[in-house]
Amino acid sequence: NALIPMLKRDAHFTVDEKARAIMLTDEGVARTEEIFKIDNLYDPANISLQHHVLQGLRAHHLYGRDVDYIVKDGQVVIVDEFTGRLMPGRRYSDGLHQALEAKEGVKVESENQTLASITFQNYFRMYNKLAGMTGTADTESVEFKQIYDLEVAVIPTHRPMVRIDQPDVIYKTQKEKYAAIVEDLRELHKKGQPVLVGTISIEKSELLSQMLKKAGVPHDVLNAKQHEREAQIVAEAGHKGRVTIATNMAGRGTDIKLGEGVKELGGLFILGTERHESRRIDNQLRGRSGRQGDPGESRFYLALDDDLMRLFGSDRLKNIMERLGMQEGEAIENRMVSKAIENAQKRVEGHNFEIRKQLLDFDNVMNQQREVIYSRRRHYMEAPDLEESLHEFVDDMLEDIYHPLTLSKQGPDPESVEIAAARLAETFNLALEPGQDIPPKEDLRAAVLGRFDTLKTAEPDHYREILRYFLLEALDKHWKEHLLNMDHLRDGIGLRGYGQKDPKQEYKREGFNLFQGLLEMIAESTVRQLSRLQ
Repeated sequence: NALIPMLKRDAHFTVDEKARAIMLTDEGVARTEEIFKIDNLYDPANISLQHHVLQGLRAHHLYGRDVDYIVKDGQVVIVDEFTGRLMPGRRYSDGLHQALEAKEGVKVESENQTLASITFQNYFRMYNKLAGMTGTADTESVEFKQIYDLEVAVIPTHRPMVRIDQPDVIYKTQKEKYAAIVEDLRELHKKGQPVLVGTISIEKSELLSQMLKKAGVPHDVLNAKQHEREAQIVAEAGHKGRVTIATNMAGRGTDIKLGEGVKELGGLFILGTERHESRRIDNQLRGRSGRQGDPGESRFYLALDDDLMRLFGSDRLKNIMERLGMQEGEAIENRMVSKAIENAQKRVEGHNFEIRKQLLDFDNVMNQQREVIYSRRRHYMEAPDLEESLHEFVDDMLEDIYHPLTLSKQGPDPESVEIAAARLAETFNLALEPGQDIPPKEDLRAAVLGRFDTLKTAEPDHYREILRYFLLEALDKHWKEHLLNMDHLRDGIGLRGYGQKDPKQEYKREGFNLFQGLLEMIAESTVRQLSRLQ
């Protein structure tokens, strides 16, 4: 954490806000090596240090307090970017959460270990029947079809929709935009028309709240910090003269009832302070107004230095704005510009869809493994007799130990015999005398199973439950490790593309090898523990 202020943006590291990635420059690598007094940051011995440096930089330069997370009761709590709600108990992985805790000066908790993981897509696919209902599915119809093979049907509204959706107004800077928003809110409040103001983060909602306080405009704030008052704030948001500032948690899925005389004033006015990356979120905000045939109005206020415009707005859009020769404080209202902004959103949605699709492609490999492991776990929990599984383990392991001894026509060499003897001692707790020949495989199998039968005869019920416990313990322990190994494999697999190899095929191939190793470790752990029972 002390290192981060010593590294300067652009000189020591570069930031890609679109991809949420940070790269050290050559100068940054040299500076880090100098600070930590090491010769080579990329030496395998320093891989952990390199990881911590990059996560620290991400925490400071890509993740913002009151935007991506808040600090509450001495803890870093993630804010869901789509719903605007807090997600207590959720933590960023790979040391990022610890980096944020260090940045905010709160207690740094230890890294959580993943016990199980599944993508939402594969989770939903586990249901035999799948359906859903939402007011904003139409913009995602392609994804519903490709991922879930579900058609999106648009049902006509119960009553005609009379809300007026005004074209966006665009300013040169956020400063000019917020000044115009405050002025328009003052006018709407004076008129008595209730306004719901949508912001994209807690930070922006609090900034606007401070500006309205200075301007003397009474208002309520609804964000993840005030979520306890959500029901009350939403219930009163449609009353005459109300101004409510909200993040995108704004009473989603609820009807904001209009107070007396509000219909005559034009209904609830929705004022969006920024376009979200997803059109769906913008539509959800608009959908707070004009429900059940009520009148309403909506308008978005944008600036050229908004995140969406800055990161994804095309050069063509910027050129149009420059040609129009806007003066300070001047806004333009242009359908063509609004269309260009919508296209920018479509590009972001397409980019995010590709990320989800790629994640799903990788998780489909994991899903096959997951199904095998969960099926086995259920069998180990519920089967009255697990002897068959144990016998299979013993047979497979003996085959693995004895196979190298049969490769040479001249018979096994001393080194192979020594390795086999060591493995028999380690796995089955069967120590051979120095120089003793390896017994025939069938004799050894009979000896191992005979020992297990003796244990079983002495205490049949106790033995059965101990075997079940050993199986479940081995499966859970090694599955956790396997999830971590598969994560590491996925993180680095993209580099295979530089070697003219398909990363997805490589992931499948190596993932299969890791899974075979997992099954062998479960078998070996179980047999080893059982062989040491007296």
